[in-house]
Amino acid sequence: MSTTTVDTPATGAQPVTEAVRPRRARRRGERSRLATFLSHGVLSVASLIALFPIAWLVYLSLGPDKDDYLHPGRILDKATLSNYSFVLEHTNFFKWLESTLIVSLGTTVVGVLFAATTGYAVSRMRFPGHRKLMWVLLLTQAFPIAVLIVPMYEILGDLGLIDTYGGLILVYCSTAVPYCAWLLKGYFDTIPYEIDEAGRIDGLSPFGTFARLIVPLAKPGLAVAAFYSFITAFGEVAFASTFMLDDEKYTFAVGLRSFVSEHDAQWNYMAATAVLIAIPVSAFFYLVQRNLVTGLTAGGTKG
Repeated sequence: MSTTTVDTPATGAQPVTEAVRPRRARRRGERSRLATFLSHGVLSVASLIALFPIAWLVYLSLGPDKDDYLHPGRILDKATLSNYSFVLEHTNFFKWLESTLIVSLGTTVVGVLFAATTGYAVSRMRFPGHRKLMWVLLLTQAFPIAVLIVPMYEILGDLGLIDTYGGLILVYCSTAVPYCAWLLKGYFDTIPYEIDEAGRIDGLSPFGTFARLIVPLAKPGLAVAAFYSFITAFGEVAFASTFMLDDEKYTFAVGLRSFVSEHDAQWNYMAATAVLIAIPVSAFFYLVQRNLVTGLTAGGTKG
């Protein structure tokens, strides 16, 4: 018979322990919990800082007295919507709204049209001075508004455009078009040139290629340009207060000044008007917000 021997551990031998699992290596680009916590904390604080003025404005608009901003704690006990009803019923609010929309939408349409065609021409066509043209457009942004008011007033006066919507739209386009042309030129650079060649093979003219093939692909960039043009005209004060003489043609930004005089300021009415003014801007932002991030990032990938 065969016998099987079993090895037994010697007396005093140490017990076998399980191997310790190595710590999971952090993947490249992965943030630690501390970094994530800090980034979220910073973003939360930044969000509160950005939202506080808006919340404060809405809060002040509920106070019935013009001096409630000096004692904000009292507003809670007597909050009312009477300021909004006063602004809507006893001021030229709807005239201001009409003027603002005419000027802002007019600036948006005209500005985007000129900026898109300019940006496309510089992006695709190599004519003499095409690079210098973009630098000239950029140079126009270096002049402060105070320097431009007098010469622009003289030009509009010679053209008979003082106190007209067309004159104010022309002035705002001179501000919006250079920046938007730079923006759209960078976006058009990201669109493959083969698309233009395909359009020519199909018998399209340069403008037909631009309108039928390039514009649909450039919607995000056009949305950013439209938003910038709209905001430029919507909130500007200096040009509008100088070139528009009729009270009924004032834009919102100029109309707000009617609540402030040399010796008095009706802050409650001004706050309520400012809240109402924010509604059209918010609506316009909602319409284009899907394309804003894409347009801004894509437009900056090429120069």
